[in-house]
Amino acid sequence: MKICVTGAAGFIGYHLVKRLLRDNHFVIGIDNLNNYYPPKYKSQRIQILKKDKKFKFKKVNLNHPKRLEEIFNQNKFDCIYHLASQPGIMYSFKNPKTYVQNNINATKNLINLTKKYLIKKFYFTSSSSVYGLKKKFPINEKAILKPINIYAKTKLECEKILRENFKFTEVDLKIFRPFTVYGPYGRPDMIFLTFLDKLSKKKDFYLFNNGNYVRDFTYVEDVAEIMALFLNKGILGNYIFNICSGHPLKIIDLISLIEKYIFKKAQIIKRPYRKGEMIKTYGDNQLLKKNIKFNDFTNINDGIKKTIKWYINYKDKKSLVFNKIKY
Repeated sequence: MKICVTGAAGFIGYHLVKRLLRDNHFVIGIDNLNNYYPPKYKSQRIQILKKDKKFKFKKVNLNHPKRLEEIFNQNKFDCIYHLASQPGIMYSFKNPKTYVQNNINATKNLINLTKKYLIKKFYFTSSSSVYGLKKKFPINEKAILKPINIYAKTKLECEKILRENFKFTEVDLKIFRPFTVYGPYGRPDMIFLTFLDKLSKKKDFYLFNNGNYVRDFTYVEDVAEIMALFLNKGILGNYIFNICSGHPLKIIDLISLIEKYIFKKAQIIKRPYRKGEMIKTYGDNQLLKKNIKFNDFTNINDGIKKTIKWYINYKDKKSLVFNKIKY
């Protein structure tokens, strides 16, 4: 199968491409290598993927439809995994226009090409943040959607656009809503790498909401495995799926586990709740398990150990520092 993966240089995209290559698919990875966090770090992921001859990389901005169409014209894709997006909740309040451009407009461009070139499968990575603040848990796919930040609102808008465009077509649409993905080669703006960076430098680490945020941490290789398994399922009545371990954990407890396995204590400064952040995420993964054979989610202790081991062995730690936003 020939597959297009947008956001191939990103965290989940990188791991998904690795998983697809294992199944001998031919993958064209697309990414614009923007500077939201160090492009050098993204390029390192791509260089690893290029070691497999079945992978080709194209540096393209999804908002350049003519250049994008050249790739579609040259390759008869069977499937698109659309992971490219502008991430970051707090940054969305500072620069909302880039979220409209890189999330909504980019998705529209891909939809147009999917229709024109009769691509059979379109798999979109949304976010658990589309659910917003909830009181009833675990959250299932039928829950009311009330996103509370611009990032999540653009993800939800992408979902709506996809449903509208593919409703009366034979396109196999699947929408994934991952919950707090972590693991090796993670994003530098997410808690694992920001905490490990502060810890290694003996600097203060700020815990917002006094560390009482609850997250349903999901190991990145599990996410990639699940997304790859859906390739063989075809069109389904239910096409929106939570991807989550179903084992929520307080951030303050996560920090304690990391300290336990890295044998260091952090300098913690507690801060109040920040606007736009979800207080608790805890997903229901029963629909996922009904449709694919995947039950063995990585235990948080094992996931933390693997992530720490990768971090310790990773040599270019300067590229892991996120300095885009000053709080």
